[in-house]
Amino acid sequence: MNNREIAETFETVADMLAIRGDQIHRIIAYRRAAENIRELNRDLNAIMAEGNLTSIPGIGATLAEKIEEMLTNNRLAFYDRLAEQIPPKLVEMLKVEGLGPKRVKQIYDSLGITDLDQLSKAAQEGGLRQLPGMGAKSEARIIAGVEALVRHGDSRTPLGVAWPVANLIVEQLRDLAGVERVDVAGSLRRMRESIGDIDILVAADDAEPIMEFFCAMENVETVLGRGPTKSSVNLINGLQVDLRVLPAARWGTSLSYFTGSKSHNVRLRELAIKQGLSLNEYSFTPQDGQADILCATEEAVYETLGLPYIPPPMREDKGEIEAALKGELPTLVQMEDIRSDLHMHSTWSDGKMTIKEMAEAASRRGLSHIVIADHSASLGIANGLTIERLRDQAAEIRALDREFGPNFRILHGTEMEIRANGELDFPDEILAALDFVIASLHVGLRQPREQIMERLLGAVNNPHVDMIAHPTGRLIPDRPGADVEMEVLIQRAADTGTILEVNANPQRLDLQAKDVRRAIEIGAKLAINTDAHHADHFQFIHFGVATAQRGWATAEDVVNTWSADKLMAFVENKS
Repeated sequence: MNNREIAETFETVADMLAIRGDQIHRIIAYRRAAENIRELNRDLNAIMAEGNLTSIPGIGATLAEKIEEMLTNNRLAFYDRLAEQIPPKLVEMLKVEGLGPKRVKQIYDSLGITDLDQLSKAAQEGGLRQLPGMGAKSEARIIAGVEALVRHGDSRTPLGVAWPVANLIVEQLRDLAGVERVDVAGSLRRMRESIGDIDILVAADDAEPIMEFFCAMENVETVLGRGPTKSSVNLINGLQVDLRVLPAARWGTSLSYFTGSKSHNVRLRELAIKQGLSLNEYSFTPQDGQADILCATEEAVYETLGLPYIPPPMREDKGEIEAALKGELPTLVQMEDIRSDLHMHSTWSDGKMTIKEMAEAASRRGLSHIVIADHSASLGIANGLTIERLRDQAAEIRALDREFGPNFRILHGTEMEIRANGELDFPDEILAALDFVIASLHVGLRQPREQIMERLLGAVNNPHVDMIAHPTGRLIPDRPGADVEMEVLIQRAADTGTILEVNANPQRLDLQAKDVRRAIEIGAKLAINTDAHHADHFQFIHFGVATAQRGWATAEDVVNTWSADKLMAFVENKS
């Protein structure tokens, strides 16, 4: 078994344990182990040979023994025993929107259904509505969910998984002799939420040694094809990577072409034709027979077409060409514009570091102010704070704020749960004493749209609520999130001055880019936050900035670019 197969086994075990109803901590342990194995850039066999399996984050002695068993015997006895109780095909049913572990277990125990085909047939024949809590609407949602799963599948890789893998390869290639330039291309460079394959371009005169290195990388499982200027490999984590090597003189046209999108490229070619040129990945070719026009930079490509440079996240043929022609391209928010992070957690709830440690790390990153927003009481699984603990935390934060001095502020907030019945976890008099109040959904995400909107709008209409965090509550790729009528939420947020969060955690990216753009059009303010539970999570910020860029956000649209005084004046005006 290889890394990918072992990670998949642990993921399946976690899902089977969830269906069986095991303790959440055991389930999380297997999920984290799978995630960390997928991120490895070394073969597990080599790590085992060194006796270092327990050096992998999240792998203790018990899981190390299971990994060694799979590497040695190509099977896991624990998995086989578990499969006798929970058929592994049940895991596929968890991918259907609206089905959680408890519901899957109920369907299996009551009806003996073990796979998607049986599930779809039972729903179409009205066989599910006999179960408690199920009705015709539930059956219709399940039918639609199965059809969507069959139609779209789940072959694309989340951005958060692909990005670190691609960048590690880029860094390795950059260090090779003769490499002049290297960059990712495709949907990864456009920072889409998920990608197909990883595309990498290298500018160099001699491709042979680069191909030799690429195909022999330690994390390559299979070489799918190798040519003089293009090679394709499968990595041990299952990702396919395509590498192209080209002359530096043609870098601009090639990077533009392979970045895409296809629709954006079509529009560029149309503009070229109007100027008597044809455009492909190699060059501009004049139709009058003159010499080809080579572009060493992307800026030169757009300049040749009479356009300003269009950043990759905008290249989706969503009006960027028209805006460029009119001179109306927005100046997108950049990483260096971000001055604060308004949503993070500490050891007071489910964070892994103290408030002081989080503040020190944020200060080192150059931020000027942060909000500590630990969970509220009803989110028990996250060690949510009671009113009494919130007051105790306030004293610690005030003392630390004084200690850090006037150039770095620590603000006291909360990520308050919007309960399933619509009530907020804390009363208004408690919220009024906080610097910054966040409200969010974690439970009841499968409620009908009417209930979801009633809960969200109730929070937005509360004058003490300053921001709605990750509005749909989705988790990529496993949880689609609540059925939010986003147009209504965005409009009400704009009306009330309630900030909407672009959650930068790559498992969330919530708001989505399309909703970011609509929020800007309506006039709602945005925040880009990491939702950090550890200082390492601060690096997620670039995912959030990229999502905001895909939604055409400028620095002024994003409250994290403001000073602490300007932010406080804004939220005080709301309340």
